[in-house]
Amino acid sequence: MQNLIVSSAVLIKLRDKHSITVREVEQCFENKCGLYVEDEREDNRTNPATLTFIAPTSQNRLLKVAFIFLDGNVHIKTAFEPDAQDIAFYEKHGK
Repeated sequence: MQNLIVSSAVLIKLRDKHSITVREVEQCFENKCGLYVEDEREDNRTNPATLTFIAPTSQNRLLKVAFIFLDGNVHIKTAFEPDAQDIAFYEKHGK
């Protein structure tokens, strides 16, 4: 994705904490088949709003991706394997 921005700090977190590559995050955007859901939790509120979705990679690894749109770019905040609660929430609000 041309407009995908991943800071060095987020890149390190994705790699070291979650074992996720930027290409896997891109694949999630390519494979998304639901809505973006705004993260309205108090600790996660940002301006512009943090949006999330859950989608599979090309290898069927399910990831939850959190990002913001800013100046025409997608800034990745994090990505990780969702737990059952994340999946249930997205099934209810994002599909």
